[in-house]
Amino acid sequence: MSGNVVIDTLVRPVDDLIWGGTRWVEAIDQHLGGNGANTAFTLAKLGVPARLYGWIGRDALGQQAVGLLTSAGVDLTYLHRAAEPTAATVGLVRADGQRAFLHRPGVSRIAFAEPIEFAPSLLAGISHYHLANPYAFVHLRRHAAENLRRAKAAGLTTSLDTAWDSQGEWGRILAPCLPHLDVLFVNENEASQFAAEGLRLEAPLVVEKLGPRGCAVNGERVPGFVVEAIDTTGAGDAFAGGFLAARQRGLDPLESARFANAVGALSATSLGAVTGVLSYGEVWEWIRSR
Repeated sequence: MSGNVVIDTLVRPVDDLIWGGTRWVEAIDQHLGGNGANTAFTLAKLGVPARLYGWIGRDALGQQAVGLLTSAGVDLTYLHRAAEPTAATVGLVRADGQRAFLHRPGVSRIAFAEPIEFAPSLLAGISHYHLANPYAFVHLRRHAAENLRRAKAAGLTTSLDTAWDSQGEWGRILAPCLPHLDVLFVNENEASQFAAEGLRLEAPLVVEKLGPRGCAVNGERVPGFVVEAIDTTGAGDAFAGGFLAARQRGLDPLESARFANAVGALSATSLGAVTGVLSYGEVWEWIRSR
């Protein structure tokens, strides 16, 4: 898979700001972040081999990210290092789990300057290519469709998770990707943006993430799980990892969606995107306990 690697500094709870003043909070902690890193971590934690193609800086945050990804067993052979700083985000998390982000792209500004070459060494042991948030990179916006085309030509199945486009290019980037996709992940706010542009979201599987209400697979609703949300940061990335892990294990789309709903819900019960991610067996135990 390819995507961004970020270190998140999460502050909770922040229900409002006092400019010129000080507010005490319960937590100011650093966690693994970034759509690519979160989904790769989730896949590996769920027992599915994950190889991450991405960029970090040669700095302390980059080393921190390496340690966290390695702890889950993510293959970092194709994690590139550059002089620019590792991408970083400050997340202000409300008491109800909702959040606002301040993001420094850092190395993401120079990453993916060329399309990925799916060489035999990169393809070894891999059957699926997941593109996590093409909007996070200046260059990947232009190469996203070509990367997916190359992945399909190499015999891989493919998926893409859209995420929010702060630059407002939305359909201009996604439309050329759609013919090369097997699975498209999109949340309901993103889906509204594409609908406003008149873009039809067409792929064999279109999975719309609906937050605590669960998800919809090609329009068929799959209910979510009720949990006390501490932090929703990265829950959508964990959901995507859960869905792909279940599919790789042979589950059908609706059962994969049910499993993914549980993984996403568990992610939201802890501060940080991947802190609440459990093993594959533990997730099923949690589902059976509901």
